[in-house]
Amino acid sequence: MKIFTQQISLILFIALMLIGSSGCWQRSKPNVAKDDPTPVERTGSSTPTATSAPSNMANSNSQSDKGSGFFANVPSNFERPTDGVGNRLLKEYGAVFVARGGAKPPAVVIFLDEAAVSSFQNSLDRTTETVGGISIELQRAAMDGLRKAISEANQAGKKVTPRGADAARRNYFGTVELWKSRVDPGLAHWTGKGKLAAAEASRIKGLTPFEQVTEILRLEEQGMFFAKDLSKSIIYSVAPPGTSQHLSMLALDITEHDDAKVREIMARNGWHQTVVSDLPHFTYLGVPESELPALGLKKVNDGGRSYWLPSI
Repeated sequence: MKIFTQQISLILFIALMLIGSSGCWQRSKPNVAKDDPTPVERTGSSTPTATSAPSNMANSNSQSDKGSGFFANVPSNFERPTDGVGNRLLKEYGAVFVARGGAKPPAVVIFLDEAAVSSFQNSLDRTTETVGGISIELQRAAMDGLRKAISEANQAGKKVTPRGADAARRNYFGTVELWKSRVDPGLAHWTGKGKLAAAEASRIKGLTPFEQVTEILRLEEQGMFFAKDLSKSIIYSVAPPGTSQHLSMLALDITEHDDAKVREIMARNGWHQTVVSDLPHFTYLGVPESELPALGLKKVNDGGRSYWLPSI
């Protein structure tokens, strides 16, 4: 009888262990998302497993596996903004984040300072060339596309030339100066009009450029605009500090932007207009226009021109 009781106890113990094990598996399984990285991928290990791949394969597969939406085509380490200002800037300037053709897009919408800009620019494969008597610096892939556009334009009796010394690469301090060239006169104008208290204008002027962005956009919601002509948003006149596509060395302002034939030639060679109302500005996306929708971009027509913006 004693042996029989021990056998029953052993059977009950084993049964309870099996039930408990099954319950733990059922609780944990739903928490593993379909595209959730494996523990190996989370820790940054380069050891391939049955569910992971070498980094070059993972990047290649991510584009086809996730479809053609905008966020499926940004860099794998892209830091998606979570605030209203960041998301607005992404919608206005974000086409650069899906650049192809050997270009390296940044992973952030806003570079916070010169150190961050320098670190990114120093990581790039870049080159300098004199075009139309002006020395410009771009990512090598972008420069290659520009050379092809210049050659095609020459064959058509056209020219493609930089608009000035800052037509291509810029540093953080350059974007701050451009920002101040709109903000300071705007603050003075709206104070003079009696729409903005002098103390408030002084407070905003004393903020860091990064802090000013939110404040200026807040004032624009109240009808006080800061573009050069004071009739539209500042973001259609200059990029807020740290957000310019020129910092990525994938942007170029050209003199011949009014020529529709030149715009077509630029587009065939991977250079597209991506900032609405910034007429001289072109961005190297590395693919012809026909491939832009698959990267999650949408065409916006304004003033007889086509611009490509994130479809978000």
